[in-house]
Amino acid sequence: MHKTGITRFVSDLHLSAERPDLTARFAAFLAETAASKITTLFILGDLFDAWIGDDDLAQPFNTEVCSLLRKLSDQGTHLFFIAGNRDFLIGDTFSQAAGLQRLGEVERVCEKVGAKVGAKVGSDDTAVLIMHGDTLCTDDTDYQAFRQQVRTAAWQTDFLARPLAERRAEATALRQKSMAATKTKSQTIMDVNAEAVRQALIASGCHRLIHGHTHRPGCEQIMLADGVAERWVLSDWDSHRGDALEVSTEGSIRRIDLSG
Repeated sequence: MHKTGITRFVSDLHLSAERPDLTARFAAFLAETAASKITTLFILGDLFDAWIGDDDLAQPFNTEVCSLLRKLSDQGTHLFFIAGNRDFLIGDTFSQAAGLQRLGEVERVCEKVGAKVGAKVGSDDTAVLIMHGDTLCTDDTDYQAFRQQVRTAAWQTDFLARPLAERRAEATALRQKSMAATKTKSQTIMDVNAEAVRQALIASGCHRLIHGHTHRPGCEQIMLADGVAERWVLSDWDSHRGDALEVSTEGSIRRIDLSG
């Protein structure tokens, strides 16, 4: 593993065979990450626009992305992954092939060394809370109900038992339904709930939160009883959007423009 101690975070790349431009930018980012000897890369969900099961890994596009990640892992960068709302079916087969470690939905990490730390570690200035971010959008009750349903073992077992073609068609239908619903929802409902953010920070003992999902990159300060916390939001990747967050060994954070 590289010893620079520098950690990077990305989210919401939405990679698909239909968007070779995004795949090319991701490949360039990974190559630069390797050249910079980055110690750790965290992917905070929605790496893929849709993932219908690890048995689809043989599909050429999926194999290509897996190989890109494996190359970075083999070059010495430690890879961690938190599932998003589009790729929560990524399992052990893909993870092992890509050389990455899957994490839980919410994790505390030590930013100075880029290492995952246990939940029992006490509050300190070196810990950061990371997640995909959809669990913070508690005002969107329809989405939260759907999320709860598809994260059950029963739903996933039933879905994964279906033929790949059927799963692919259903994933497309679900995405179209989601896009249609999004057009009728207010922007406020689809953003994070401020109290949900506060409670997540308090429960973790962290004073820094990094997440994606909302596609609203930025940084805000949040007043807590024991001090000021920061919420950093990653951008999604699209034709003219994309970024990464980089945390130095001293704990300073900067946004890297990857808009192309």
